[in-house]
Parts: sequence; structure tokens; C-alpha cells
Amino acid sequence: MRFHAVIPAAAVILLAACSSTPEPKKEAAPPPAPAQTPVEPEAPKASIPPSKVGAPDVFKVKMETSKGPVVIEVHREWAPIGADRFYELVKDGFYTEARFFRIVPNFVVQFGIAADPKMTKKWDKPIADDPVTRTNRAGSLTFATSGPNTRTAQLFINLRSNQALDSQGFSPFGQVIEGMEHIEKLNQEYGEMPDQQAITMRGNAYVKDKFPRLDYVKSITMQ
Repeated sequence: MRFHAVIPAAAVILLAACSSTPEPKKEAAPPPAPAQTPVEPEAPKASIPPSKVGAPDVFKVKMETSKGPVVIEVHREWAPIGADRFYELVKDGFYTEARFFRIVPNFVVQFGIAADPKMTKKWDKPIADDPVTRTNRAGSLTFATSGPNTRTAQLFINLRSNQALDSQGFSPFGQVIEGMEHIEKLNQEYGEMPDQQAITMRGNAYVKDKFPRLDYVKSITMQ
């Protein structure tokens, strides 16, 4: 992932004014009938394109990790392309036995290279980017990238509010709603040492040999 500085958004302030000119004096008249305040119509909800892979508009995924269970709630409205890809990957068992290979304290936890190199190769199919509609707040789930339109299967969970990532095109599609304490307890001793290319080529044969205490996904299922 590449990270750059974020440009703060400008605040827009709306000012209202009213006239202070007094009305001419009039003869006493009966009080007017009470008027009902008009109700503002609700803003229309964003239209979500139908999923081509059968993903519900909102769905939950339970991820059993070596530290404990984690539940993720996915909203297609936030990032439909990314949500659909995640749905496919979960259904195919992509993340089972995958290691949490990159942990940067107070920043992100990254995972999403398959235990079996054949599975990684199978899903090496980049998808288009989604517009960023939600901020990268603590606990949000987002695809990692190596540039525009390069998302495949790698994910990261934000360990804090990382709003600086929003302007770089990192679009969250889900949120950890249970078990964030288990994510925060994942083994950090190896930091960013594991070689992503080596994991891609050799899978768990590499990490078990070089980084045997990495935490991992035991199983991941739709709820």
C-alpha cells in the first residue's frame, strides 16, 4: 500500500439572515389559524447496483482467528465492487489458514495472501476501484492496492482512524463489529518482516519455516 498526506476538506458555513424592519401598525385582527410546518422530504437512498455474484446488500462474515472470533459486517452500498469480491473470496475459502503477515502498531493489520499459492494465482484478477464513500476509521476493512485498479485479495483492518488514506482511494467496504480486541492482540513481533512475494510464491511453507508464530485465519464463513 502507498500512503500520502491527506488534504483537509474545507468546511462550508451557511449563514441565514432575517429582516428587522417593523411592519406598519394595523387594527387588531383575529389571530391567524395555526399553520402546519411543511415536512422536508427524505433524501433518496443511494441506488446499489445488483450484485453479479449474488451477494446481499448487507452481510456478515465470521472469521475464526488464532486469537479468537471476529465478526465483520459488509455493506455493498459503501463499495459494491470490493464487497462483491470479498463475498466471492469468502465463499471460495480463500482466507482459510492465511497469515496476518503485516502488522504496523497503531496503524493497520494486513492479510490476504492464500495459504496455497495456487489459490493466490486463481484470484490474481484485479478489480476496478470503488469511490471512497466511508472513512478509514478504526475497525474498518479495506482492500490493499499497489496503484489504481489493482485490488485482488489482500485486505487490511485499520487499528485507528486513518483518514489520510481516504484521499488515496482506499475504500472501506466492511466494519469489524465483534472481536476487535482479538485483532489488536495479533502477534506483532515480526512487524513488516515477512516477504510478500515469498508468501505469494510459497504460501504457508514459507511462513511456517521463517515466521512460525504468525497469527492466522482458522476459518471464515458467511453468517
